[in-house]
Amino acid sequence: MQRFENKIALITGAGSGIGRATAKRLAAEGARLMLVDLNEEGLAQTVADLPAGSEALTRAMNVAEEAAVEQCVADTIAHYGQLDVLCNNAGVAGGDYSTAQEQSLDIWQKIISVNLYGVMLFTKYASRQMEKQGQGAIVNTASVAGIRSGAGGNAYSASKAGVINFTMTSACDLGGLGIRVNAVCPGLVETGMTKPVFDYARSNNKEQKLGARCELRRYGRPDEIAGAIAFLASDDASYVTGQALAVDGGNTASLNLPGMKV
Repeated sequence: MQRFENKIALITGAGSGIGRATAKRLAAEGARLMLVDLNEEGLAQTVADLPAGSEALTRAMNVAEEAAVEQCVADTIAHYGQLDVLCNNAGVAGGDYSTAQEQSLDIWQKIISVNLYGVMLFTKYASRQMEKQGQGAIVNTASVAGIRSGAGGNAYSASKAGVINFTMTSACDLGGLGIRVNAVCPGLVETGMTKPVFDYARSNNKEQKLGARCELRRYGRPDEIAGAIAFLASDDASYVTGQALAVDGGNTASLNLPGMKV
Protein backbone atom coordinates (compact mmCIF):
# COMPACT_ATOMS: atom_id res chain seq x y z
CA MET A 1 0.00 0.00 0.00
CA GLN A 2 1.09 3.58 -0.68
CA ARG A 3 -1.13 5.37 1.83
CA PHE A 4 1.44 8.13 2.31
CA GLU A 5 2.36 8.85 -1.28
CA ASN A 6 2.90 12.61 -1.73
CA LYS A 7 2.75 13.09 2.06
CA ILE A 8 5.34 14.52 4.41
CA ALA A 9 5.79 13.03 7.89
CA LEU A 10 7.79 14.42 10.79
CA ILE A 11 8.76 11.77 13.34
CA THR A 12 10.39 12.53 16.68
CA GLY A 13 12.35 9.91 18.59
CA ALA A 14 13.25 8.44 15.21
CA GLY A 15 16.74 7.34 16.18
CA SER A 16 15.69 3.96 17.59
CA GLY A 17 12.88 1.66 18.62
CA ILE A 18 9.31 2.61 17.79
CA GLY A 19 10.39 5.83 16.07
CA ARG A 20 12.74 3.97 13.74
CA ALA A 21 10.11 1.34 12.99
CA THR A 22 7.58 4.08 12.24
CA ALA A 23 10.00 5.81 9.88
CA LYS A 24 10.55 2.56 8.00
CA ARG A 25 6.82 1.83 7.82
CA LEU A 26 5.78 5.27 6.58
CA ALA A 27 8.64 5.43 4.09
CA ALA A 28 7.68 2.01 2.76
CA GLU A 29 4.20 3.42 2.16
CA GLY A 30 5.49 6.41 0.24
CA ALA A 31 6.10 9.15 2.82
CA ARG A 32 8.98 11.60 2.68
CA LEU A 33 10.37 12.25 6.11
CA MET A 34 11.86 14.63 8.63
CA LEU A 35 13.45 12.50 11.35
CA VAL A 36 14.19 14.02 14.75
CA ASP A 37 16.19 12.63 17.66
CA LEU A 38 18.80 13.72 20.18
CA ASN A 39 21.00 10.82 19.01
CA GLU A 40 22.64 11.76 15.72
CA GLU A 41 24.18 8.31 15.24
CA GLY A 42 20.79 6.72 15.77
CA LEU A 43 19.29 8.95 13.11
CA ALA A 44 21.99 7.96 10.64
CA GLN A 45 21.23 4.29 11.28
CA THR A 46 17.52 4.87 10.78
CA VAL A 47 18.18 6.52 7.43
CA ALA A 48 20.39 3.59 6.45
CA ASP A 49 17.55 1.21 7.32
CA LEU A 50 14.93 2.97 5.19
CA PRO A 51 13.73 1.34 1.96
CA ALA A 52 15.80 2.13 -1.09
CA GLY A 53 14.84 5.42 -2.70
CA SER A 54 13.40 6.95 0.46
CA GLU A 55 13.83 10.68 1.04
CA ALA A 56 14.58 11.83 4.56
CA LEU A 57 15.97 14.86 6.34
CA THR A 58 17.34 14.53 9.86
CA ARG A 59 17.60 16.90 12.79
CA ALA A 60 19.51 16.18 16.01
CA MET A 61 17.81 18.25 18.71
CA ASN A 62 16.07 18.36 22.07
CA VAL A 63 12.30 18.26 21.55
CA ALA A 64 11.78 20.28 24.75
CA GLU A 65 13.50 23.39 23.33
CA GLU A 66 10.83 25.59 21.79
CA ALA A 67 13.08 27.59 19.45
CA ALA A 68 14.55 24.37 18.05
CA VAL A 69 11.10 22.87 17.55
CA GLU A 70 9.82 25.97 15.75
CA GLN A 71 12.88 25.98 13.47
CA CYS A 72 12.60 22.27 12.74
CA VAL A 73 9.00 22.60 11.61
CA ALA A 74 9.86 25.70 9.55
CA ASP A 75 12.75 23.90 7.86
CA THR A 76 10.57 20.89 7.09
CA ILE A 77 8.01 23.12 5.37
CA ALA A 78 10.69 25.13 3.58
CA HIS A 79 12.17 21.95 2.11
CA TYR A 80 9.04 19.94 1.34
CA GLY A 81 6.41 22.66 1.04
CA GLN A 82 3.95 20.89 3.33
CA LEU A 83 3.54 18.80 6.49
CA ASP A 84 0.85 16.13 6.61
CA VAL A 85 1.74 13.82 9.49
CA LEU A 86 3.33 14.42 12.87
CA CYS A 87 4.38 11.45 15.00
CA ASN A 88 5.32 12.60 18.50
CA ASN A 89 7.33 9.60 19.61
CA ALA A 90 10.31 11.04 21.52
CA GLY A 91 10.35 10.02 25.16
CA VAL A 92 12.48 9.11 28.16
CA ALA A 93 11.77 6.69 30.99
CA GLY A 94 14.14 8.25 33.48
CA GLY A 95 14.79 4.94 35.23
CA ASP A 96 13.15 6.33 38.34
CA TYR A 97 10.88 4.15 40.46
CA SER A 98 10.95 6.28 43.59
CA THR A 99 7.89 6.18 45.79
CA ALA A 100 5.60 9.17 46.15
CA GLN A 101 7.49 10.07 49.33
CA GLU A 102 10.90 10.08 47.65
CA GLN A 103 10.33 11.98 44.42
CA SER A 104 12.99 14.14 42.80
CA LEU A 105 11.76 17.36 41.22
CA ASP A 106 14.74 17.36 38.85
CA ILE A 107 13.81 13.94 37.49
CA TRP A 108 10.16 14.92 37.12
CA GLN A 109 11.12 18.06 35.21
CA LYS A 110 13.41 16.13 32.86
CA ILE A 111 10.80 13.47 32.08
CA ILE A 112 7.87 15.86 31.76
CA SER A 113 9.83 18.25 29.55
CA VAL A 114 10.60 15.58 26.94
CA ASN A 115 7.54 13.37 27.17
CA LEU A 116 4.88 16.06 27.47
CA TYR A 117 6.30 19.47 26.57
CA GLY A 118 7.88 18.00 23.44
CA VAL A 119 4.48 16.70 22.30
CA MET A 120 2.86 20.05 23.03
CA LEU A 121 5.52 22.08 21.22
CA PHE A 122 5.57 20.04 18.01
CA THR A 123 1.78 20.00 17.98
CA LYS A 124 1.74 23.77 18.41
CA TYR A 125 3.91 24.50 15.40
CA ALA A 126 3.00 21.61 13.10
CA SER A 127 -0.73 22.26 13.46
CA ARG A 128 -0.31 25.81 12.16
CA GLN A 129 0.87 24.46 8.82
CA MET A 130 -1.77 21.73 8.84
CA GLU A 131 -4.43 24.40 9.35
CA LYS A 132 -3.25 26.19 6.21
CA GLN A 133 -3.55 22.92 4.30
CA GLY A 134 -6.96 22.14 5.78
CA GLN A 135 -5.85 18.69 6.88
CA GLY A 136 -3.32 16.80 8.94
CA ALA A 137 -2.84 13.86 11.28
CA ILE A 138 -0.99 13.84 14.59
CA VAL A 139 -0.19 10.62 16.42
CA ASN A 140 1.28 10.76 19.91
CA THR A 141 3.08 7.86 21.57
CA ALA A 142 1.74 7.53 25.10
CA SER A 143 1.89 4.28 27.11
CA VAL A 144 -0.19 1.84 29.09
CA ALA A 145 1.60 3.48 32.02
CA GLY A 146 -0.61 6.48 31.36
CA ILE A 147 -3.72 4.35 31.72
CA ARG A 148 -2.98 2.46 34.93
CA SER A 149 -0.21 1.97 37.47
CA GLY A 150 2.44 -0.72 37.37
CA ALA A 151 3.96 -0.04 33.95
CA GLY A 152 6.36 2.75 34.89
CA GLY A 153 7.58 5.11 37.57
CA ASN A 154 5.46 7.94 38.93
CA ALA A 155 6.93 10.70 36.76
CA TYR A 156 6.88 8.62 33.57
CA SER A 157 3.32 7.46 34.20
CA ALA A 158 2.15 11.01 34.91
CA SER A 159 3.81 12.28 31.74
CA LYS A 160 2.10 9.64 29.61
CA ALA A 161 -1.26 10.28 31.24
CA GLY A 162 -0.68 13.91 30.29
CA VAL A 163 -0.03 12.88 26.69
CA ILE A 164 -3.31 10.97 26.59
CA ASN A 165 -5.26 13.92 27.97
CA PHE A 166 -3.50 16.40 25.69
CA THR A 167 -4.38 14.13 22.77
CA MET A 168 -8.05 14.51 23.66
CA THR A 169 -8.01 18.25 24.36
CA SER A 170 -5.97 19.10 21.26
CA ALA A 171 -8.24 16.89 19.15
CA CYS A 172 -11.10 19.10 20.31
CA ASP A 173 -9.12 22.26 19.55
CA LEU A 174 -8.03 21.16 16.09
CA GLY A 175 -10.87 19.00 14.80
CA GLY A 176 -12.68 21.92 13.19
CA LEU A 177 -9.51 22.67 11.23
CA GLY A 178 -9.42 19.23 9.65
CA ILE A 179 -6.64 18.00 11.93
CA ARG A 180 -6.98 14.63 13.65
CA VAL A 181 -5.08 13.87 16.88
CA ASN A 182 -4.76 10.37 18.32
CA ALA A 183 -2.41 8.40 20.52
CA VAL A 184 -1.05 4.89 20.76
CA CYS A 185 -0.42 3.36 24.18
CA PRO A 186 2.20 0.62 23.81
CA GLY A 187 2.60 -2.13 26.34
CA LEU A 188 5.98 -3.75 26.96
CA VAL A 189 8.03 -3.42 23.77
CA GLU A 190 11.74 -4.10 23.35
CA THR A 191 13.37 -0.76 22.50
CA GLY A 192 16.42 1.20 23.56
CA MET A 193 14.38 2.77 26.35
CA THR A 194 13.31 -0.59 27.79
CA LYS A 195 16.72 -2.23 27.27
CA PRO A 196 17.55 -2.26 31.03
CA VAL A 197 14.38 -4.26 31.72
CA PHE A 198 15.20 -6.83 29.05
CA ASP A 199 18.88 -7.01 29.99
CA TYR A 200 17.99 -7.65 33.63
CA ALA A 201 15.48 -10.37 32.74
CA ARG A 202 17.87 -12.14 30.40
CA SER A 203 20.82 -11.99 32.78
CA ASN A 204 18.67 -13.50 35.54
CA ASN A 205 17.01 -16.21 33.44
CA LYS A 206 13.63 -14.46 33.60
CA GLU A 207 13.10 -13.70 29.93
CA GLN A 208 10.09 -16.02 29.87
CA LYS A 209 8.33 -13.62 32.24
CA LEU A 210 8.60 -10.65 29.89
CA GLY A 211 5.07 -9.89 28.74
CA ALA A 212 3.70 -12.95 30.55
CA ARG A 213 1.04 -10.91 32.33
CA CYS A 214 -0.65 -9.63 29.18
CA GLU A 215 -3.33 -11.65 27.42
CA LEU A 216 -1.13 -12.62 24.45
CA ARG A 217 1.59 -13.81 26.89
CA ARG A 218 4.42 -12.04 25.10
CA TYR A 219 6.03 -8.64 24.70
CA GLY A 220 5.56 -6.51 21.61
CA ARG A 221 7.78 -5.50 18.71
CA PRO A 222 8.40 -1.93 17.52
CA ASP A 223 6.96 -2.74 14.09
CA GLU A 224 3.66 -3.75 15.71
CA ILE A 225 3.36 -0.31 17.28
CA ALA A 226 4.43 1.30 14.00
CA GLY A 227 1.56 -0.49 12.26
CA ALA A 228 -0.95 1.09 14.63
CA ILE A 229 0.67 4.51 14.21
CA ALA A 230 0.51 4.15 10.42
CA PHE A 231 -3.19 3.32 10.62
CA LEU A 232 -4.00 6.34 12.80
CA ALA A 233 -1.91 8.63 10.57
CA SER A 234 -3.53 7.38 7.37
CA ASP A 235 -6.82 8.15 5.67
CA ASP A 236 -8.01 4.72 6.82
CA ALA A 237 -8.60 6.45 10.17
CA SER A 238 -10.23 9.52 8.62
CA TYR A 239 -13.09 9.48 11.16
CA VAL A 240 -10.94 8.71 14.21
CA THR A 241 -9.75 11.50 16.48
CA GLY A 242 -9.21 12.09 20.19
CA GLN A 243 -8.57 8.40 20.85
CA ALA A 244 -5.90 6.58 22.83
CA LEU A 245 -5.40 3.13 21.30
CA ALA A 246 -3.81 0.55 23.59
CA VAL A 247 -1.42 -1.67 21.62
CA ASP A 248 -0.47 -3.88 24.52
CA GLY A 249 -1.32 -7.51 23.87
CA GLY A 250 -4.43 -7.11 25.97
CA ASN A 251 -2.61 -5.91 29.07
CA THR A 252 -5.20 -3.26 29.91
CA ALA A 253 -8.16 -5.50 29.06
CA SER A 254 -8.22 -7.03 32.55
CA LEU A 255 -7.53 -5.99 36.12
CA ASN A 256 -4.05 -7.50 35.76
CA LEU A 257 -3.51 -7.76 39.50
CA PRO A 258 -0.52 -9.65 40.93
CA GLY A 259 -1.25 -13.36 41.18
CA MET A 260 -4.32 -13.27 38.92
CA LYS A 261 -2.63 -14.80 35.90
CA VAL A 262 -0.72 -18.02 35.48
